[in-house]
Amino acid sequence: MRSSTLRKAALKALSKTLTADELFYMRAQFALFEPKNGSITLENIKTALMKNATDAMKDSHIPDFLFALNALQYRRMGFEEFCAAALSVHQLEALDRWEQHARCAYELFEKEGNRAIVIEELASELGLGPSIPVHAVLNDWIRHTDGKLSFLGFVKLLRGPSSRALSKAQ
Repeated sequence: MRSSTLRKAALKALSKTLTADELFYMRAQFALFEPKNGSITLENIKTALMKNATDAMKDSHIPDFLFALNALQYRRMGFEEFCAAALSVHQLEALDRWEQHARCAYELFEKEGNRAIVIEELASELGLGPSIPVHAVLNDWIRHTDGKLSFLGFVKLLRGPSSRALSKAQ
């Protein structure tokens, strides 16, 4: 819910590559939040977590996480956005068909009319501060022919910045 438009679009494209079985599972998870009119709110999430919380969950950072989301209390999330938010890119990468998921998602992302993306926009997306030479970190994310996100850049966007790449750039 707090992701930028760019990251939401990338994750939304990735969620459209899920299989029927994976979507069935996601629908079951979405139903646990007891959606009203096809969408859930932060209140639905809080209620479901409190109702189903284990002792380990209560001792974890979940209360802090929920508090951090308070600014979103009036937002609503539909099933499609839920799928995009619930995806774990790292879990998908462990699957044999990860490359196929990523390529299909990249093609969907490109087809949906995404404009050229500049390095500064990616730096802002990833929260890279002025102390990091962004061109050194992000230059290979952008196709030099048209300024659009490359496939490699798309996959890196889905993953987020690695601490290794950031430390190398500093």
